Amino acid sequence: MTRFDADQDTSPQRGSPLDFAVGELSRLTLTTVQRAVERGDGVLAFQPVVQSSRPDQPAFHEGLIRIIDDTGRFVPLRDFMWHAETTELGRKIDCLALALGLRALAEEPGLRLSINMSARSIGYPQWLETMRRGIGADDSLAERLILEITESSAMGMADLVIQFMRELQGRGVSFALDDFGAGYTSFRYLRDFSFDMIKIDGQFIRAISDQPDNQVLARALQSIAHHFDMFTVAEQVETADDAAYLIDMGIDCLQGFYFGAPTINPPWRAPHSSARR
Repeated sequence: MTRFDADQDTSPQRGSPLDFAVGELSRLTLTTVQRAVERGDGVLAFQPVVQSSRPDQPAFHEGLIRIIDDTGRFVPLRDFMWHAETTELGRKIDCLALALGLRALAEEPGLRLSINMSARSIGYPQWLETMRRGIGADDSLAERLILEITESSAMGMADLVIQFMRELQGRGVSFALDDFGAGYTSFRYLRDFSFDMIKIDGQFIRAISDQPDNQVLARALQSIAHHFDMFTVAEQVETADDAAYLIDMGIDCLQGFYFGAPTINPPWRAPHSSARR
């Protein structure tokens, strides 16, 4: 059916009532998120990333964006992020996350914080202006900021990411390649990238203590990272057995519910609750 045929089509709505209801809910959710982001109604949920050599000591925290709807409730990321990632809404969410992260760094001089962004936000004027204002006001903020770029978006525009990273690393900002091993990496580009750390995707970490396949794959990813002088972070560490295995394996840092769930209450204000001893 051509576009013109579709314009003239007066037949009833195709698809099941459930399909229609799901589509309508998605549209309503995106509208809600759009309004919330325009108002700046978001917070960061902080999750500790701990050192393997000192599991009771966070190396840094990851700040995960949470969007608040008109009723004061969090909108589940799974309900909108898949769509927002490729639209301007995703760029605005990245701006909000960065602004909140820079504010947290300014309020807590001892904090080191990672913030997620899509490579698609590189060159977005509002994001660049948010970064310029933030690190321009306090040089130390850049040295305590880590930007996490997902593997999928980084590999989609590798040349742009490489130049962008070089410029900000010159100001002191660090970079992490998120979800490493999820299936997108071109090792030719990985050689050219200068990521400071690599976060191994949780699918290779969950149940690693008794999953031989995950053990082999995680070790291979760790070996690649260390070859390029990049720190390694194991994501989604959920049990004591998995943590012990990863520490013995030589992973540099660990992140997951075993060490602390994301919380909107800044953990550094209650340090004994942010990680298990």
